Amino acid sequence: MIKAYIDAATKGDPGPSGAGILLVGQNLHKQIHQALPVLNNHQAEFYAFYELLNYLLEHNYFHETIFVYSDSKILVQTVDKNYTNNKNFQEIFQKIQTLLPKFPLLILQWIPENKNKGADKLARQGLQKALRQKNNSK
Repeated sequence: MIKAYIDAATKGDPGPSGAGILLVGQNLHKQIHQALPVLNNHQAEFYAFYELLNYLLEHNYFHETIFVYSDSKILVQTVDKNYTNNKNFQEIFQKIQTLLPKFPLLILQWIPENKNKGADKLARQGLQKALRQKNNSK
């Protein structure tokens, strides 16, 4: 069983963004912080989930029971109902929809922000990485 905590951080609306992923399981403790493109905060939450799914696939964790925890209600509700009419999320959500069938034992649950501090810290580190990349490209 794997527990994955995901979060996103954004500076601006939209603005540079970062994703944070914390994975915990038997013989597994992985912290990932990643720069994301210019997004709004909700889009960044979807990207964080997408990045998690890609990581799990690349490392052959798709056969595991996976509990994913996010403090983004809009992400959890959209994935739960398998639909969005919000144009800001449609493209990334379609990518998520193509990956989800590969994870028969994945459960996405909402948690309050105060229970997601590890992923939040990693997301802020990802945001700092995005800000450095932006400054270096000037």
